[in-house]
Amino acid sequence: MKIRNISIIKTITLAAFVPMVLSSCLKDKAFPLYDSNNQRPPVNYTWDKTADSLQEKLYTTYLSSNAKYFVQDNAGNNTFHYWPNAHVLDVLTDGYTRSKSEVYKQRMKALLTGIKDSNGNSYINDYYDDMEWLAVSSLRAYIETQDAAFLDVANLLWADIKTGLNNNQGGGIAWRKSQLDYKNTPANAPAIIFAVRLNRVNNNAADLDLAKSLYTWLKGKLIDPSTGIVWDGINGNGDGQISKNKYTYNQGIYVGAALELYKTTKDGVYLQDAVRTAKAAINDNELTPGGILKSEGQGDGGLFKGILIRYFTLLAQEPDVSASDRDVLVKFLKYNAQTLFTNGIDRPALTISPDWNKKPSGTTDLTTQLSGMMLIEAAAALNTAKLF
Repeated sequence: MKIRNISIIKTITLAAFVPMVLSSCLKDKAFPLYDSNNQRPPVNYTWDKTADSLQEKLYTTYLSSNAKYFVQDNAGNNTFHYWPNAHVLDVLTDGYTRSKSEVYKQRMKALLTGIKDSNGNSYINDYYDDMEWLAVSSLRAYIETQDAAFLDVANLLWADIKTGLNNNQGGGIAWRKSQLDYKNTPANAPAIIFAVRLNRVNNNAADLDLAKSLYTWLKGKLIDPSTGIVWDGINGNGDGQISKNKYTYNQGIYVGAALELYKTTKDGVYLQDAVRTAKAAINDNELTPGGILKSEGQGDGGLFKGILIRYFTLLAQEPDVSASDRDVLVKFLKYNAQTLFTNGIDRPALTISPDWNKKPSGTTDLTTQLSGMMLIEAAAALNTAKLF
């Protein structure tokens, strides 16, 4: 993720392509007609069907003409961006996990190969956080499908990610290879999530030990000790100062890191940390005005809220979370999901707004579309778990 710096983005030449289509086609039928008394019946929250429809919208609208990656927006900008495509893989995996449709598996595998082709025939790039996101999604795809190709990519990326470890700022993984003295939450929390999950797959104690060490550094350096709110980074300007900017997704990935460590170690401190930060974010008027996650625009920021939703949803499903804390999480997630469902999706176009309180206007970036999809997929999962 490159919100603070301008990076060189590769563009590629496109070829003609006719996309595959899910047999489900468009199922989203959220709003019935008015009845004979000119009253609209209660909204029918068709989480699964709407998730299917949005998945098809993603595929038919954002897939590049050469079928290798997903483009920047729905208005003709065909630029390839690495980190949003890593999250596309995660969203496709959501669809597969929910439906078990082989079509999703085909699309996941095609994207895995396509990212390499679109990134100069390599999975490696300058940004450690970007590679971590693809490592996380590839490992999850492996866990869900048992296709070793996904694990191979995850292991390849992990070997390169670990070259970002150094003692600048007291530890942690650097944000990018050309700026090894800048450390931030986006380059460390996803690495913790990945390392703990990889340890469950390979039982390599070194991965778990590294996750613990990174967590200790992150908690000690970039977490507000008085509130649990997550700060962004340290030494971004070369002055050793902490950037205390508050982004939604930083809260989510720290929660995810703490939760993964708890699930493996059963050390209650990690679960306490996850719940504390989640509740702090929910109650923070800057992050969550009026109970709805704030709009962080489009571009990179368009993806932020969805990442928070992904990890808050996992926390809500953790059996060891207290009933009262689970209730807070579920109410928050449900309110955001229902608001997006009724206010933030333009029908029949099925485009999603960066502001979940209102309909989109103009161009919709891939990042923005993905963020809303993550929320609808989360709602479908929570509904299946009988938490909605």
